[in-house]
Amino acid sequence: MPTRRDLVAGAGLMGLAGLAATGRGARAEQRPGGAFRTEDGLYRQPWFLDSFLELGPDLADAAAAGKRLAVMWELRGCPACRDVHLVNFAVPAVADYVRTHFAVLQLNVVGSLEVVDLDGETLSEKALAAKYGVRGTPTIQFFPPSAEGLAARPPREREVFRIVGYHEPETFRRMFAYVAEDAYREMPIQDWLRG
Repeated sequence: MPTRRDLVAGAGLMGLAGLAATGRGARAEQRPGGAFRTEDGLYRQPWFLDSFLELGPDLADAAAAGKRLAVMWELRGCPACRDVHLVNFAVPAVADYVRTHFAVLQLNVVGSLEVVDLDGETLSEKALAAKYGVRGTPTIQFFPPSAEGLAARPPREREVFRIVGYHEPETFRRMFAYVAEDAYREMPIQDWLRG
């Protein structure tokens, strides 16, 4: 069965459809460090993933680029979400590390855009957040480098790690490193951060 990605690529409109699919193409307000506010009120980084909102292909594309997929859940008006963008990602070492090692897909925890989950189920952003037990913002989910076998697992067991809430820039960067360096396979995050 063709995906949205296949249909758009076949029509030769991939770049425009990527922006339309996320509903976040228009920049309403530019901020220092590159962050901007979109029409839906979320802050966004210009290097975030423009996606057809199909998690399986997004994970595969990230792996092909030598990156890991991270899904960042946010909410309009969330001060901690704003600080991730205007404080953490304004630190070049943080933004460069995340951009180099991760494809970051931004989703709205109460959003209505349709997302195709790793098991093929199509849900609204809000329903997908509920399926994965995402209750607060910001929440960042990290997935393994391959989707193999993930569809058969319960949703929370598909992730390898999750960041909940705001963390200072260096701690935030080290949490991403915890996943990029596969340290989650060997030790708890608390030990990693102390090391």
